[in-house]
Amino acid sequence: MILYPAIDILDGQAVRLVQGDYDQSTVYRDSPLEAARSWVEAGARFLHLVDLDGAREGEPRHLDQLAAITRELDVPVQWGGGLRSIEAVRDALKAGAERVILGTAAIKDPDFLDSVLGSHRDRVMVSIDTRGGKVATGGWLETTSIDGAEAITRLQQRGVRRFVYTNADRDGMENGPDMDEVRRVAAAVRGSWIFSGGIGTAEHLRQLAEARLVNLGGVITGKALYEHRFTIAEGHAALQAR
Repeated sequence: MILYPAIDILDGQAVRLVQGDYDQSTVYRDSPLEAARSWVEAGARFLHLVDLDGAREGEPRHLDQLAAITRELDVPVQWGGGLRSIEAVRDALKAGAERVILGTAAIKDPDFLDSVLGSHRDRVMVSIDTRGGKVATGGWLETTSIDGAEAITRLQQRGVRRFVYTNADRDGMENGPDMDEVRRVAAAVRGSWIFSGGIGTAEHLRQLAEARLVNLGGVITGKALYEHRFTIAEGHAALQAR
């Protein structure tokens, strides 16, 4: 499994939110590029970037940050936030994203999803973000009536094979993963997926590794790394426990 350090960009800075609440943000670096550089120098093999302004406003706001990071650092990046048009997807790929992450539009606009999959299938992931088990959209500001596992099943029927799954209720709380939830998601996914939400210690990573879920390809964490709960190297070691 791969450890994905998270860099969330709000107002041009690298921040972390608590449970997706824009009013509870902590700035960890003034420069997302410097945050990215620190993770890469510590051994990160892949980065997870989210344009929070883009997610809230419905179109990318920080593709210049993506371009700077991919130009300066020799590490692949997956990018999400506000990708709700084919033009936005193309711009993100042109700016250097290895993979793009679709969220709201993948849930609400099947024609858009079909179009993106038709053009860029191997470089597309869909983010399933949940509150109380239900899919959250619009930068986590709206909660639907769709169950997370049900959404995965529907999207797979349309050809999606890669997912990011985030429990927004646990995001930034550092209280560990809900392993029953993790197993339910793993049972629903027919391709591969990445988990996010609540990672606070290397032991939490080890729990996920020891579950031996063959389709779980990685784990995203941000706050725990920024606050030195464990290092990149310790995270890599924990994820090899299986």
